[in-house]
Amino acid sequence: MLTREFTKDKLKVQIYSSRQAMGNGAAAEAVEYVKELLRKQERVNIIFAAAPSQNEFLAAVAASDIEWGRVNAFHMDEYIGLKKEAPQGFGNFLRRAIFDRVPMGSVHYLNGEIEPHRACEEYAKLLEENPVDVVFMGIGENGHIAFNDPHVADFEDKEVVKVVDLDEKCRQQQVNDGCFATIAEVPTHAMTLTIPALCGAKRLFCVVPAATKAWAVNETINGEISEHCPASIMRRHDNATLYIDNESSKLLNY
Repeated sequence: MLTREFTKDKLKVQIYSSRQAMGNGAAAEAVEYVKELLRKQERVNIIFAAAPSQNEFLAAVAASDIEWGRVNAFHMDEYIGLKKEAPQGFGNFLRRAIFDRVPMGSVHYLNGEIEPHRACEEYAKLLEENPVDVVFMGIGENGHIAFNDPHVADFEDKEVVKVVDLDEKCRQQQVNDGCFATIAEVPTHAMTLTIPALCGAKRLFCVVPAATKAWAVNETINGEISEHCPASIMRRHDNATLYIDNESSKLLNY
């Protein structure tokens, strides 16, 4: 159930009574938007986030009647150093969550099998050839979007995809989410789409459940717009919506 909605700067915010309601509500709007685009253009390019926070949203999107054969799918970040078959790999997560569940027109993965900087260059070229229409995303506990942690985030980044090192809070989140048993198992580096690459999309759907994200949600909405909370950049985007639940919204004074 949608319990409240408001706008902060340009960012639309919707608060739901539960995580499931949030995922369903965000998916309903996302599906309708993608269908609207498909009425106007032959193909739609979508970037997908991989994280347990996206589970309810992705399940609802995968169950929709989008013409998936006209969708090109991309993912926004990937660890460096994991084995190709590692279940924690973000490409593998997205295969399980959606890419193997719908007849996608095409799926493009960041290539963890080659030298990372070369993989970033190749993926950047691919994205330049396929301008992004839609981003399905979340926010990290430290306020990151994709793997743009505060210390590497750059609102004016000249790169499209880059290699980054992950801060401790980001790596600990992967343990908190149950993806790794200990922080020592979490890779220290990753490839990520940059903030301009994400914000260049026509539409952002940002789905953020759980009490562990309450600080990041509050900073995104009420903090200064700066790299200290990279997600705050969404307040400058012309068409972005933040979907939150009763837990992730608990620090908001509304």
